[in-house]
Amino acid sequence: MASGDDLTFDRSVAARSGECLQVSGLVRRIIAPNAGPFTFTGTCSYIVGTGKVAIIDPGPDDAGHVTALLKALSGEAVTHVVVTHTHRDHSPAARAIRAATGARIVGCAPHAQIADAPSGRLDASHDMDHAPDEVMQDGDVLEGAGFHLEAVHTPGHASNHLCFALREENALFSGDHVMGWSTTSVAPPDGDMAAYMASLEKLRARPEAIYWPGHGGPVREPERYVRGLATHRRQRETVILQRIVAGDETILSIVERIYEGLDPRLKGGAALSVLAHLEDLVRKGRVASSDGAATLEARYRAA
Repeated sequence: MASGDDLTFDRSVAARSGECLQVSGLVRRIIAPNAGPFTFTGTCSYIVGTGKVAIIDPGPDDAGHVTALLKALSGEAVTHVVVTHTHRDHSPAARAIRAATGARIVGCAPHAQIADAPSGRLDASHDMDHAPDEVMQDGDVLEGAGFHLEAVHTPGHASNHLCFALREENALFSGDHVMGWSTTSVAPPDGDMAAYMASLEKLRARPEAIYWPGHGGPVREPERYVRGLATHRRQRETVILQRIVAGDETILSIVERIYEGLDPRLKGGAALSVLAHLEDLVRKGRVASSDGAATLEARYRAA
C-alpha cells in the first residue's frame, strides 16, 4: 500500500452494502448503502465480539442499514454502540439501534457547534442530535465480552474524533482519520490541519498492525502508510506556498492549479483542504491574508 514515503491508495474493495463479512476473528463488517465521492463504497460499520457485541460507527440515518445490522445479530445482544465522530454518515443510526436493543451509546463527545468561526463558515456537517450515554476520553477502555476497546483521541478531521484500539487483535478502528482508499478531508472550521498532523504522529507511535477505517478496506502497513500521509500533507503545504509566491492569490486559483482533472463534485472539498492548510500557515506567520484570518474569500500573499 505504501512504499517508503510514497502514498498509494487501495480502491480494490469488492464488497456490497448490506453483506455481513467476517474480517477477523473478533470483527465483522457491514457497509452502509451511502456510496459517494466522499464515502467511497459507503460507511463501514463494525461488529466486535460474539454473543454480546459492540457496533462501531453504526452509520447514517438509514432504516435499511439498521435492519441489516440487527438481522446479522439475530440471537446476539448489542451492549454498546461506539461512535468515532459525529459526521452524519457515522453517528445517526446509533439512536435507532439503542431504541431497538437498549444498547448504550459511547465514544465521542457531542459536537460543539461552531457559530462564528474565523473562516466565516458555519459547521454544518455534524449530527447535532448525537446524545451519548457516556463520553470516552483519550485512554479510556471499554471492556466488552471478550474484547477491550481503548479510545485514542485523534482530532483533525473532526475535533471530537476518536479511534479505538482492539487490544486482542492489535488492531485500530481508525474512523475517518486514516483511510486506505483516499486522504482524509480536513475542512474548517471543525477540521484543523495542525491537529490532524499531530494526530498522525500520535498514531505512528502506537503498535497496532492493522487499521479498520470508516470507509474502504483495511490498512495493512499502517506505520508506513501514516508516514506517507504526513509526507503528502507536507508536500501539499509546500505546493500551496509555491503557488502563492507565483502569484496565485485566491483559494480558487490555487485549487485550479494543484488539482488538475479533479472530479467537479470534489472541488468544494479541495477548497476546504487548501483553506485548512492556509489557516495553519497564517497562524505560523508564513502567509498573510487580506481578511486577517484565513477565509475562503481572502486574498493571500507570502508573509
